[in-house]
Amino acid sequence: MRKRFSLLLVVAMLLVFGSACSSGEPAVKLDDVVAKLKEAGLEAENVKDLAADDMGIAPMKFEEGKRIVVPSLGEDVGGRLFVFKKKADMEELKSYYDELGKTSAMFFSHTHAKGNVLIQMSGDMEASEFDKYKEVIDSL
Repeated sequence: MRKRFSLLLVVAMLLVFGSACSSGEPAVKLDDVVAKLKEAGLEAENVKDLAADDMGIAPMKFEEGKRIVVPSLGEDVGGRLFVFKKKADMEELKSYYDELGKTSAMFFSHTHAKGNVLIQMSGDMEASEFDKYKEVIDSL
């Protein structure tokens, strides 16, 4: 009994100290995601960091956010990439975009989440093309 308790205590301490010592940096960097998209032959141009003005009334609980342009969709049309620390924050933003798209076809956008990464792309993009972006996100 004493051995089990000691083992349980050691495991608990490792979990606590291991999480406390983590750097807090997201495991995935969006510059790397953009590079992977381009390596896959996908459009991701004019990359810029997201600012509050870019988000409107959408929740801004992400660690890192980038806007990308997909020239084949139009001059200033594309999407956004996000990295989150908390899954709940990612789910909140994904839900925001998904629910917004249900209110009107004008607000529809494609979304996909994997791990701590969320991609949100213009609804002007064909679903088959968005599937290619999803494949890259899933490969991270």
